[in-house]
Amino acid sequence: MAKVELKQPVIDEISANIKDAQSVVVVDYRGLTVAEDTQLRKELREAGVTYKVYKNTMMNFAFKGTDYESLAPVLEGPSAIAISTEDATAPARILAKFAKTAPALEIKAGVVEGTFYDANGMQAVAAVPSRDELLSKLLGSLQSPITNLARVLNQIAEQGGEAPATEE
Repeated sequence: MAKVELKQPVIDEISANIKDAQSVVVVDYRGLTVAEDTQLRKELREAGVTYKVYKNTMMNFAFKGTDYESLAPVLEGPSAIAISTEDATAPARILAKFAKTAPALEIKAGVVEGTFYDANGMQAVAAVPSRDELLSKLLGSLQSPITNLARVLNQIAEQGGEAPATEE
């Protein structure tokens, strides 16, 4: 069996993983301890993020002709990719948070919803709250005026139905 035939299943696996991805982040994991790597994988798995180490040439072949082709220049040295199909900012957020406790982890670059970001850009993406957090903030801001109105109406009802006197 030729070497190409042995490598094709790995390239197909990468292609399948990135096909419906909202974001792909490339990191340099060199220097992480086994315990740190295990903890990182656990956090990413819990967030629904696929994290795997592949050979750079394999990722290069899989990225050709896709939105992720712009990641090819950063595929030097040991590289791992974090792929999310659900939350576009989850990989960047988790990796950036983890890099604070494990400085050996370095975010090289990423593609989020079709846009390439370098290491600094990925830090900015990591600062974006998750979709759930944004929705809860929106609901909180929508609920606040309604809650205040309900309190005022409740106070009016407790005072016997008379509105507080206002001076004109």
